[in-house]
Amino acid sequence: MSMEVNFTYATASNDMVYTAEDGTQFVYNAGDIAWTLASTALVWLMIPGVGYLYSGLLRRKNALSQLWLCMVTIGVVSFQWYIWGFSLAFSDTGGVFIGDLRYAALVGVLEKPSMGSVRIPSIVFCVYQLMFAAITPMLAVGAIAERATLGPIMVFIFVWSTLVYDPIANWTWNANGWSFKLGGLDFAGGTPVHISSGTAALAISIYLGKRRGYGTERLAYKPHNSSYVVLGTALLWFGWFGFNGGSALSANMRAANACIITNLAASVAGVTWMLWDYRLEKKWSVVGFCSGAIVGLVAITPASGFVGPHASVAFGVVAGTVCNFATKLKFIFGYDDPLDIFASHGIGGMVGNILTALFAQKSVAALDGFSVIPGGWPDHNWVQLGYQIADCCAGFGYSLVMTTVILWIMHFIPGLRLRASEEAEIVGIDDAEMGEFAYDYVGIDADLGPKDTEMQRAESPALTEKDHPPVAPHGERQ
Repeated sequence: MSMEVNFTYATASNDMVYTAEDGTQFVYNAGDIAWTLASTALVWLMIPGVGYLYSGLLRRKNALSQLWLCMVTIGVVSFQWYIWGFSLAFSDTGGVFIGDLRYAALVGVLEKPSMGSVRIPSIVFCVYQLMFAAITPMLAVGAIAERATLGPIMVFIFVWSTLVYDPIANWTWNANGWSFKLGGLDFAGGTPVHISSGTAALAISIYLGKRRGYGTERLAYKPHNSSYVVLGTALLWFGWFGFNGGSALSANMRAANACIITNLAASVAGVTWMLWDYRLEKKWSVVGFCSGAIVGLVAITPASGFVGPHASVAFGVVAGTVCNFATKLKFIFGYDDPLDIFASHGIGGMVGNILTALFAQKSVAALDGFSVIPGGWPDHNWVQLGYQIADCCAGFGYSLVMTTVILWIMHFIPGLRLRASEEAEIVGIDDAEMGEFAYDYVGIDADLGPKDTEMQRAESPALTEKDHPPVAPHGERQ
């Protein structure tokens, strides 16, 4: 396939000048292209960041499966985005709900102006948006933790991205989408990324049911590796500068403002969550701080291009408080969400969407020099709250129903059922599904329980000294 394009480079600035077939010229700013591509790399780092965060929060016998998930998700969604994902989300000839196949296989996606900004070419916008498309299902499928088979999840990711993420991204960010036309404000993914993934995690948790030993001391464990939790949070926080700041698609003051309020909201929410946890155990929890920082980042996401630093403090306090208490919802309604994904991303996204209406300012949006919005309540645009609530409800309802439908259709297709066996739960998904481990030693006696251990020993042949040679005091075999 020919890659010839009609463009030249400006000698002084190195900007790229593209001439369309009708003679119209578009100038692509080199600085904007560089910032967007750098932001793409930052957001890519967030995906293994999610893997490390989730891995650290689980038991060690299931740690590696979450890291496997983050890498496989990148691979599956990258292929789906190439086949038709980008076209379904950002085709400029699509409908109010979903796009068409005009750009399937990325045909015509190279030098033309992007839907997001005429200052960068479509191919740059495409690869940047791919990172959003990839991290969203990764956030959701963490809900399979400790009780699902891995093979079918690849099919789920492909189908879910097509039927859930792409339509929501289309109606939120595509100029033809119904929410975009209505006037909904979502700068970087409150609904397409966080509400959709958090709600999908809720649907997955309900479908899979409770883990073995749920409600007993067996599952009253603490994160097996708090260092992984800190590492995952650090990668996420670092990448979120590209997630929110990069959504300006330009190296300008709006991007700079998005970066400062992203950091501030995360910081305030982290401290807020940690303080709420301190009241219970009188301990300064690093896991609590990391949990709060994540929900602060989630909440500020839809507002990051519309509010200033003062408002971001409110986002941090409210998100850190509401999401902390939202972790109790799973006990109230009786579903098993091991990683509190719905409380963090589903509820956090809703909090962010609603607060956007209360604090959005048209003067902040105008920092890029061309965006014009009616603003939120500070600009006396009272109806904005209704728009934001409508978007929340649509994202929640659509993701919940469609995810449930996908799961149950897969349930009745041979080989695609997600629920793992009880034996796989006992030995751990890493061993049962992968035959690989995150650590050299993984103990399962505590998960088996005394009765199970005795039964296992009774069913096993007698072991001799040859099978188990004597062990020295410090664990070295003699």
